[in-house]
Amino acid sequence: MSLLAVENLSLEFRTRSGIVRALENVSLELPEGGSLGLVGESGSGKSVLSFAILGIQDAAARITAGRIRFAGQDLLANEGRAMKALRGRELAMIFQNPRVALNPIRQVGQQIEDVLRRHTDLRGKTLRARAIECLAEVRIPDPERRYAAYPFELSGGMCQRVMIAIALACRPRLLIADEPTTGLDVTTQAAIMRLIRDLGHEKGMATLLITHDLGLAREFCDKLAVMHAGHIVETGPTEAVFRTPAHPYAAQLTRATPVGQDRLENLAAIPGNLPDLRRTDLPACRFAERCERRADDCAIPLPRYEVGAGHTAFCHHPTRLEAA
Repeated sequence: MSLLAVENLSLEFRTRSGIVRALENVSLELPEGGSLGLVGESGSGKSVLSFAILGIQDAAARITAGRIRFAGQDLLANEGRAMKALRGRELAMIFQNPRVALNPIRQVGQQIEDVLRRHTDLRGKTLRARAIECLAEVRIPDPERRYAAYPFELSGGMCQRVMIAIALACRPRLLIADEPTTGLDVTTQAAIMRLIRDLGHEKGMATLLITHDLGLAREFCDKLAVMHAGHIVETGPTEAVFRTPAHPYAAQLTRATPVGQDRLENLAAIPGNLPDLRRTDLPACRFAERCERRADDCAIPLPRYEVGAGHTAFCHHPTRLEAA
């Protein structure tokens, strides 16, 4: 049984300018201890999906269909205290900008203690000791001294490590990492991603990595789910999606990714823009208007195409292996 299973989830935002259909029939699975990369352009709905999983979506958001199951529990049926008890203890998240997510007027050690105090029985000296231990686990040097630091006294990489320490304080079963390397230099990016991967292996924790960087996902994830305009268009083992992408959008994303391209001119930008999700005349395939394979049948519900073992695309005109 999957640790996390999102089943045909649809979500919309009610705004003054109309209803935004942000997610439509989204499904994905993540096994215990596995790593899944959720990739796609900015605005594809990746963060919206992560907030829905955690039950922290905007007040204007409304889930109109589907289920989210975690360890057999229906998260959409868990409200109030039940969901709050899961967040931070069983489900944890690293947000995009640690300097915004951290409280600027509290010591970082105290912010770790806040999570531990809510979800454990630790108090007093034991609570402080565990907070310092959490800082040490994310490889922060001199954790006893850093415990008393404020976020403005730390580098971006250190703030991100503090965010990871807070997320992992209660040893969650699932970590959602939303663009965890945004704004970091290349060396720090690699160190943060290795840290997340190593801690995941050590603790048997599943990881959902949300990123627009396919190269990052290729290096650190077992499987990929490709998202476009609120749709999951392709899922499969990471190397299979890179080597034999079946959906035209997935193929164009890989061609636009520097990893595996030996010359700059081999990179190809994806033409067009994401569609306006307030439209009432969106085709069944929201990529159709940007697609080189567009045909009349792209306006009708999408078929499921089995590319290979565990590798699926939703497209009327996928790249078929026998024709590749």
